[in-house]
Amino acid sequence: MDLFSRSWTALRTAVAELPDEDFARPSGCTGWLVRDLVCHLIIDAQDVLITLVTPAVTEPTRDAVTYWDIVEAPTGDDPLDALIVRLAAAYEEPWLLKFHFDDVGSAAGRAAELADPLARVGTRDEVLTAGDYLSAYVLEWTLHHLDLIAHLPDAAEPPAEGLARSRELLEEIAGAEFPPAFSDKDALLIGTGRRAPSEAEEAELGELAAKLPLILG
Repeated sequence: MDLFSRSWTALRTAVAELPDEDFARPSGCTGWLVRDLVCHLIIDAQDVLITLVTPAVTEPTRDAVTYWDIVEAPTGDDPLDALIVRLAAAYEEPWLLKFHFDDVGSAAGRAAELADPLARVGTRDEVLTAGDYLSAYVLEWTLHHLDLIAHLPDAAEPPAEGLARSRELLEEIAGAEFPPAFSDKDALLIGTGRRAPSEAEEAELGELAAKLPLILG
């Protein structure tokens, strides 16, 4: 729960500190500008709010690892992805996007702090404990923080503990560990297809290379 809050706070702070011109730069998500990614984060924050107030009474069907499905790489044809680009453009002024993100994002952060980690919640026709749901989102926030700063060398990176926990989650999803020589950041970027491994890195990956990239949905 605390790691969710630290990761989310760091991501919200990174967005708040962006100069206006950075919103028109590319993000680490193929086809999305930084403004598109921030618009997606608003929807993510709404999902957190909705899920935390959607109680469930049945036994959990997923946990922080199995919450994630392995999906096909996005093609750019998904209607929701196209909608996000249009919504982001509609804000016109970066300060409006920042304001909405801070407003909804702050509410999601407060809801997470107030949540009972043992309470059961429903999302995507599945049941998790609130603690597992928020733990799963540490990976979401960390990956999108890396996406946010992919072409912004002066922006702050995600918290080290968030990177480490996200690597652990990704290794559990993959059913294998990344080479010890890989930094947590490189393991996440290579593991999710955000950058291609070098020849030397691919050799170090061994059999794991055949499972990559892991596209999470």
